[in-house]
Amino acid sequence: MSAGAKETETVGTPAGDARITWHRDAEPARAVVAVSHGAGGGIEARDLRALASALPARGYTVALVEQPWRVAGKKVAPAPKTLDAAWTALWPALEKPGLPVVAGGRSAGARVACRTARELGAEAVLALSFPLHPPGRPEKSRADELTGAGVPTLVVQGGRDPFGRPAEFPPGTVLTEVPHGDHGFAVPKKAGIAEAESMTQLTDAVVGWLDGLFG
Repeated sequence: MSAGAKETETVGTPAGDARITWHRDAEPARAVVAVSHGAGGGIEARDLRALASALPARGYTVALVEQPWRVAGKKVAPAPKTLDAAWTALWPALEKPGLPVVAGGRSAGARVACRTARELGAEAVLALSFPLHPPGRPEKSRADELTGAGVPTLVVQGGRDPFGRPAEFPPGTVLTEVPHGDHGFAVPKKAGIAEAESMTQLTDAVVGWLDGLFG
């Protein structure tokens, strides 16, 4: 396969067809990094696009996963149990290359990855914009999902994410902050940081963490 090649695969699940978009490089990869979207968007999110663009050339195949509700064109995500069931059903397709699989996602997708990691045998979890709590409701913490993942976990969080700022995470959380970023890692113009710079910070942090896991 040529460098930077992309291919799409449809996988049946109990919730309907899911879709995996594979981003690979010509060189042998060390692991598959599988990342899914949140409850309000798809794989066009800036952080998922940045990972798909940067990681393959640095030794990691990226699998962008679209949940069945998104493939079907629906606008509202189903219950967590349905999301987990679909992710579990498509997991064998992620393992097919015969490489270690890092389970990941942004927002609701990060929660799915954390809840299922141990059961599915994920090597690690990449949690992008983990929704630690609903905005303005810190008492509604979801920290137990994050700490219960049971595998090495990296959180990448925007500095002004209303779903949980970096300082709110439990002690011991391995976390990289994207300065000034919101829940979608958008950075205000007044911060003086271009989106490309923020996304490079994000991808460099993820690659550094992956290199520490896979050598």
